[in-house]
Amino acid sequence: MVTGATRKPFGEVNINRATLKTCAEATGTVVVIDVLRAFTTAAFAFDAGAEAITLVGTVEEALELREAHPDWAAMGEEDGLPLEGFDFGNSPAAFVGQDLTGRRLVQRTSSGTQGVVRSEQAEHLLATSLCCARATVAYLPRLRPESLTMVITGSHAGGLGDEDQACADYLEGLIRGAPVDLGRIEDRVRAARAAQKFTDTERPEFSPVDLEYALDIDRFGFAMVVRQEGEHGVMRPISPCRGWEHGSPGGSVKQ
Repeated sequence: MVTGATRKPFGEVNINRATLKTCAEATGTVVVIDVLRAFTTAAFAFDAGAEAITLVGTVEEALELREAHPDWAAMGEEDGLPLEGFDFGNSPAAFVGQDLTGRRLVQRTSSGTQGVVRSEQAEHLLATSLCCARATVAYLPRLRPESLTMVITGSHAGGLGDEDQACADYLEGLIRGAPVDLGRIEDRVRAARAAQKFTDTERPEFSPVDLEYALDIDRFGFAMVVRQEGEHGVMRPISPCRGWEHGSPGGSVKQ
């Protein structure tokens, strides 16, 4: 399936790409991408009713926040595997059918949340995956970005994770108003090195269902916007056509 060329959502914008090693230098508007699976999982948590997700870089931070806030739930992974003391792993499937209405979560992952934490110079900061890509682009015009950096968080010894590069290509196509072959995007994600463990029968801890949820392109109609609240970045779902979905606590934009 090829999406047709559409009117550009805003004027010309300089688009760059960064990695976990270089995102600390990114300024302006920064979009952190993690398809497999951090920001797919986060989107499914929001769909289950979560109010906000605090993003951290270490397991210790996550556990400390969970202990300080007994009504919060911790989600995340280390090397893709669930963590002891966490309520959820890094699986979008785990949130299907859950009722998290009004709940706060804290998330720590090996790639996605690291990209957010390290993008310290961003003026505006969002996180995304394929399941909320179009909504992310629809939100961007209100920021009037002159420059935009997409952080490709997936990486390995052989290079960047193509699942995140494919998502970045889709985002850029939408921004430029250019046709995008969604079938090709899906094929690239399935062929990516990070996706192979989800079809490996000898690795049952990586469910093939998660891969299918990650490939449910534009399933959700909200962008995931990060703002600084105290010492941490806090992510909330925002409709491109409205303000804070669950009410803003008045935090500043991630600086």
